[in-house]
Amino acid sequence: MGEKIDTLYIDIIEATSGAAFLPKGEKLPWVRLAARKLDTLKLLLMILWESGSLLDKKYVALSTKVDTVGKMLGGWQGQILRQAQDKQNSPEAAERTREK
Repeated sequence: MGEKIDTLYIDIIEATSGAAFLPKGEKLPWVRLAARKLDTLKLLLMILWESGSLLDKKYVALSTKVDTVGKMLGGWQGQILRQAQDKQNSPEAAERTREK
């Protein structure tokens, strides 16, 4: 399970760093991927803790940081969605709709 957790950490880093360098319109799938992998990581850490394989102190330290990353990813995802919605509701978009 430790190996899977390590792989998830790396996958999350790859997804977030990949999203950081993509154009605005291509970021959302990568941010969502990172968030899904982070949720899996949270679950595996909880399983380790509940099975007694992870000490309380270490679980709290890890889960606190993982929760912080989750909030950051959620904020990033919300920002991307708001930007897409703002673009959709812009005067230019309304004009294009009227032209059709």
